[in-house]
Amino acid sequence: MTEIIVVTSGKGGVGKTTTSASLACGLARTGKKVAVIDFDIGLRNLDLIMGCERRVVYDFVNVINGDCTLKQALIKDKRIETLHVLAASQTRDKDALTAEGVRKVLDELIAEGFDYILCDSPAGIEKGAHLAMYYADRAVVVVNPEVSSVRDSDRILGLLASKTERAEKGNGGVKEHLLLTRYSPRRVAAGEMLSITDVKEILGLDVIGVIPESPEVLSASNAGTPVILNEGTDVSEAYGDAVARLLGEERPLRFIDEAKKGFFTRMFGG
Repeated sequence: MTEIIVVTSGKGGVGKTTTSASLACGLARTGKKVAVIDFDIGLRNLDLIMGCERRVVYDFVNVINGDCTLKQALIKDKRIETLHVLAASQTRDKDALTAEGVRKVLDELIAEGFDYILCDSPAGIEKGAHLAMYYADRAVVVVNPEVSSVRDSDRILGLLASKTERAEKGNGGVKEHLLLTRYSPRRVAAGEMLSITDVKEILGLDVIGVIPESPEVLSASNAGTPVILNEGTDVSEAYGDAVARLLGEERPLRFIDEAKKGFFTRMFGG
């Protein structure tokens, strides 16, 4: 049975597209057939992070409008056999999306046997974000551990609880997960950043992943490689843990404590 997962947040720049790309890759590496859709009409960043921007011929809006078939628009990832990308349009605006059009594309993906469909939502509460979450079964709410990001995500939780198809039909609502990005134990200890406990208490959600603050994220994005594929890095392992939890595994949270200084560092500084 196909599961539709929206990756969303209230605030821009928190790492939604990075998260969408990494979760999609992680799920596909387990052998699942995965499609990831860019709902950010007019901007289109997912294909850049996935490293397939030069291969975009048709996009999400083209499929909705009947300008091409879904198979023509889906871009097959060169690294993972079971992963496909559906890019957003750069030349249209958010009004090009309709509930009926989105439903049509999702139904076609389901008919093609996809196990997971990830919807990379634009930030905020406008039309594109609403349509990205409307048909979701689950939501990954991406939050930076700062007050403005947490406050804005609280509004998203309100929409997930009331403005989705599941909420309207009384089907138990969308299952919500919290993913913290750019987490720095040092800054938390210094009082410059909210702790995991603080964010959990404010939003009332369990944490599915904590992604450490790292320059690896930017360098991977610039290289067109989802950061989960940068094997051996803390960020890659943290996203790998989040994927495992999405699939039902229990794993302890890592990268959440400040590294202890060694003897010589304590003695001589640094």
